[in-house]
Amino acid sequence: MLYMENNAVIPHPRNLERVVESISKGGTGKLHILSDFDKTLTTAFIEGQEVHSIIAQIREGKYLTPDYSPKAYALFEKYHPIEIDPKIPLKEKKEAMHEWWDFHFKLLAECGLDKKVMEEIVRKRRLRFRDGALEFIDLLHQHNIPLVIMSAAPGDMLKMYLEQENRLYNNVHMVANLFNFDRRGRVTGVKEPIIHSINKDETTLQNFPVFEVIKNRNNVILLGDSIGDVGMIEGFDYSNLLKIGFLNEDVENNLRTYKKRFDVIILNDSGMGYVNNLMKRII
Repeated sequence: MLYMENNAVIPHPRNLERVVESISKGGTGKLHILSDFDKTLTTAFIEGQEVHSIIAQIREGKYLTPDYSPKAYALFEKYHPIEIDPKIPLKEKKEAMHEWWDFHFKLLAECGLDKKVMEEIVRKRRLRFRDGALEFIDLLHQHNIPLVIMSAAPGDMLKMYLEQENRLYNNVHMVANLFNFDRRGRVTGVKEPIIHSINKDETTLQNFPVFEVIKNRNNVILLGDSIGDVGMIEGFDYSNLLKIGFLNEDVENNLRTYKKRFDVIILNDSGMGYVNNLMKRII
């Protein structure tokens, strides 16, 4: 039985109610949130225009040395076809994506990326938090529920975006690509493990300091905008898992697949109203 409410599709309402009830009974002390960032906590579109990823914002602007943009586009033209080709085996794709990200991060360092450039990009506010997302983050903070953000984006910039909104709370934890800096704030490299578009299933939380915070919080609410985001939970021994997917575009062609992977699907780049109401019920 399919159920819809406020741009939310619930493929199996009875199963959803069972999971929500179990999570609620466990209390907030047993709960943590595992979330993607781009196009999940933020919108996919602003005034009808697709929002550039954080990396694309660096690439499109004239922030770095003149050779950066053509070299970045050359990497894109080489590796993006591999990323989207369904015929290429997953292992081969993952190796290529790691190679791409590694080359690109080295290129960013060589071409002059530093903290000042990052701060300038963040200040321009070329991404927008989804309606209700800041309220969602506040709610988690008020009840001391850990929010673990797992993203292939530069984690240092994600922190800046949250800090700009006064939402870099102590219950927010970042599992993302973090840079190494020299004394002047210039990027010198990236810390391993590199997180890219298709290896979140291998990015096990046990390998990060946040695991000590969440290891006994076995009830999990997962948020993501792509099928691959479901892999964020791989390797974590959960008791109850509620998966919420944001299907931002091309609903007709993708809804069937999303219904197989998520317990709730939020359609058409909508706000976090349904998610916030659900959280208040659980709390």
